[in-house]
Amino acid sequence: MTSPQRAPGGFPVVGIIGGGQLARMCQPPAINLSLTLSVLSEAPDAAAALVVPSAPVGSHLDVEEVLAFARDCDVVTFDHEHVPDEVLQALVDAGIPVHPKPEALLFAQDKLAMRGRLTALGVPCPAWARVQDEGELAAFGDLHGWPVILKTPRGGYDGKGVRVIGAASEAADWFAHGDALLAEERVPFSRELAVLVARSPSSQAAVWPIVQTVQTNGICTEVLAPAPELDPSLAAAASQAALQLAGALDITGVFAVEIFEIPGEGGGSPSYVVNELAMRPHNSGHWTMDGSVTSQFEQHLRAVLDLPLGAVTPRAPWTVMGNVLGGDYDELYPTYKHLLARDPGLKVHLYGKGVRPGRKIGHVNVYGDDLDALRERARHAADYFEGTVTE
Repeated sequence: MTSPQRAPGGFPVVGIIGGGQLARMCQPPAINLSLTLSVLSEAPDAAAALVVPSAPVGSHLDVEEVLAFARDCDVVTFDHEHVPDEVLQALVDAGIPVHPKPEALLFAQDKLAMRGRLTALGVPCPAWARVQDEGELAAFGDLHGWPVILKTPRGGYDGKGVRVIGAASEAADWFAHGDALLAEERVPFSRELAVLVARSPSSQAAVWPIVQTVQTNGICTEVLAPAPELDPSLAAAASQAALQLAGALDITGVFAVEIFEIPGEGGGSPSYVVNELAMRPHNSGHWTMDGSVTSQFEQHLRAVLDLPLGAVTPRAPWTVMGNVLGGDYDELYPTYKHLLARDPGLKVHLYGKGVRPGRKIGHVNVYGDDLDALRERARHAADYFEGTVTE
């Protein structure tokens, strides 16, 4: 592998394992921070490889390839959470700083480990159990009610690896693999929220305003920042829980805590339970690229290098992010030009990915004073890219 070209002045090289859009969106703030990025990319045309000069092709599953890449970096972080334990341990054994640390990353990689640790810390969670067969699943469903949410402990994202089942027999194909699964009660939530936090190795931490995420078919399609009409006591409790997790799990970098808001009974205050953890920049934080003084990508680079964290102050009362999904047309540039002319305040972030129906290929941000108008602008732009509107 060719070594990355270091910037003069002693500025460090940050290595990112994985060449997806999260690594790609770290490049602009890296330039502004005078840093050099190097990305271990899955392919020469991966999203990050198109914009990062140092993007050697290699596999995150291959210990030797990862070590050869990492030896030219001052710190290593991740575009995704699927790096095997043996690869992470090899990095640690080689004395290469890794953020987040493997001990913390486990709780984003393994949902059973995450549930156990959160429960031990007293963080609110849905009722859950480790189930090995249909009998254990049936017992859980009979106790907590049907339907049940069933998850594969590793590898699931964007609705994959998650099922809503009404009977234990519906999980027979998953149990046939012989692996334990995570069963959870189906929570009667009113909406989904996310808390985005950054923490550095020296324990400095920062929390952005809590946002509302809107899901369509298991994929986040819209983010409202901040979450409208959020109860102040719930906001304080959820933010404090996220900071507690950061310290207790020794998380470094940017991470997201996805939560369900549960309506209060009889007009009482709402409560929440934690749904998932993500130990990397997160889709719920893309609004920060234009709506916050410091974006999640800049903050992540600051955090993994133990630089002072930036301000997380919003630039406007509201920011709306709309995810752009692929449609039937793969020529995006004419659409891009039309939207920029139609809405000069629109911020478009495309990921350099080939278009497939339903695939995340980018997002748009708008910010200002009128939430309803912002939602309409973001929705129109996302729909126009997908081809579901034509004006």
